Amino acid sequence: MKRFILPVIVVILVALLGVGLVGFNLFRDKAIKDFFATMQQPAAPVSTYTVEPGEWTPEVEAIGTVSAIQGVELSVEVAGIVKDIPFTANQTIQQGAPLLQLDDAIEKADIVAAKAQDVLMDQTLARARTLSTRGVGAVSSVDEAQAASLAKKAEIAKLEAVMEQKLLKAPFTGTVGIPRIELGQYLAPGTVVVTLQDLTTMRVDFTVPEQALSEIKIGQPIKLGLTDNDISFKGEITAIEPRIDPATRLISVRAKVDNPEGKLRPGQFAQVRVTLPKEEDVFTLPQTALVSSLYGDYVFVVRPAPDEAKPADATKPADAQSSGAASAADAAKPAEGADEKKEPKLVATQVFVTPGRRSGLVVEITKGIKQGDIVITAGQNRLSPGAAVKIANDVNPANTKEAGLPTK
Repeated sequence: MKRFILPVIVVILVALLGVGLVGFNLFRDKAIKDFFATMQQPAAPVSTYTVEPGEWTPEVEAIGTVSAIQGVELSVEVAGIVKDIPFTANQTIQQGAPLLQLDDAIEKADIVAAKAQDVLMDQTLARARTLSTRGVGAVSSVDEAQAASLAKKAEIAKLEAVMEQKLLKAPFTGTVGIPRIELGQYLAPGTVVVTLQDLTTMRVDFTVPEQALSEIKIGQPIKLGLTDNDISFKGEITAIEPRIDPATRLISVRAKVDNPEGKLRPGQFAQVRVTLPKEEDVFTLPQTALVSSLYGDYVFVVRPAPDEAKPADATKPADAQSSGAASAADAAKPAEGADEKKEPKLVATQVFVTPGRRSGLVVEITKGIKQGDIVITAGQNRLSPGAAVKIANDVNPANTKEAGLPTK
């Protein structure tokens, strides 16, 4: 009998152990679920911007090409051997300064011979006039002598003009480039010698959409830069093409830009912004605050969390505009008699907006926000509607001050 009791006890103990393990696992899983269900996520730090209407200067952005108002490639008009190159690369040359001397020994000799013959022609003309006055010579002899004298003077002028073409001079004051010729080299007519650029004043050619034609005028100021972060040059529009390109629907515009330090160079790519008239009472946000999705553009607005003891009205949508940033600001203030260390609970509310024009780091918002709304400008990539947040504006990647946004 005893040998049957021992196995039964062992079976009962094993069964109790199994039931205990199963019960413990069930209790553990339920405790973990309850913990995560009731656990509050830590508030995410975000940077914010309080919406205020203010002045905004819209701009039309374009891409342009810089060139010198006076810039040419100098070439020779006649053939010859290079005798002298009286300049060096990147040298500032005054107007009329010599740049190239071709061998002109033959032209000089021809001029000397022609001038000697011109003296003889003048003497022959004087003798013919004297004889004609005395009635000895014929009138036709005077005419022939005069024609021969004038022809010789014209030949001398031609030889002198050819000799002047052997000397290349600067047509205006500017900076020369790298010489493309060498001493002793034979140059054919039309050979390019060097480039000459006046870098003190530049021009930029760019195009704008035809929709902006009514906003573009001659004399309108522009800003110019080589990068988006350095728009430091200023100028004004000097010409607008009256014809719209039917292929691209773009308008060609030209502007003049001062370049006293010579930082702009011909051929450079440039970012152009045409400054439009200022507008009042415009709501603007940093472009970092705007989030685009398949359902539309939206921003996250900081709102006070619903009272736990008093559930929020279910009829109000999550992105309703009824609770503004004023209530968020009130919630941020500690209540009278409350513990000063207790921070108010704030949540991120998704609000769909209608963006308008963009200018630099700023985007216009035509619908969806109002004055006083506290909009999240950084940190919203890890947020979801209703997520707890805390305002930390000590670091503001949006650079609201540099962007020119209105602030309190």
